[in-house]
Amino acid sequence: MEREEEKKKEGSSYRYWVREATADAAPPPLPQKLTNNDVAPNAPALGSLWNQAGTWEEKSLTKWATDRLKELLGSVGSLQFSSGKAEIIDVNRCVGDAFLVTVRNKKRVGYTYELSLKVEGEWSFEENMKKVKGSLDIPEFSFGELDDLEVDVKLSEDKELSQQLKQRIRLDMKQFLDPIRLKLGQFEQELKQR
Repeated sequence: MEREEEKKKEGSSYRYWVREATADAAPPPLPQKLTNNDVAPNAPALGSLWNQAGTWEEKSLTKWATDRLKELLGSVGSLQFSSGKAEIIDVNRCVGDAFLVTVRNKKRVGYTYELSLKVEGEWSFEENMKKVKGSLDIPEFSFGELDDLEVDVKLSEDKELSQQLKQRIRLDMKQFLDPIRLKLGQFEQELKQR
């Protein structure tokens, strides 16, 4: 009776493949010890260690960027004009954010900021030197848009200044745009290298 069951099992179409090795089957793999040459070094990935695949990762650079912008714009210095001179005294307002994004192992940076710079200067008018205070406001600027940068000049209320003199002072102060643009270009280059 046992023989009949064994013959039925042999004749069945189902076989347990692990236990039955046939002559034409490949030999089982043998374990091999790897050497340092066999192991490929991992290429350094951008971003965090947990993100080896290089998927989306965003890092805030706002604190560094705000401090760096204040430092760079504070170092613009003074400008001489035909009828006076002016100097950036302080950065009144520096609001915005900067970030580093890693996507598919590629680094991208960006920022959006608003600035207000305190300016003081002296202009000669009718053989008198007039002290003028004001601000240079840059409403909004972003990464890669420095060519479109605009500056809005606001003068403190001084009743002694005529409209003609105020207009000349505003035009003179708009000359700060080029040195500011250079400093912001330097900022963008430093941001890319982070």
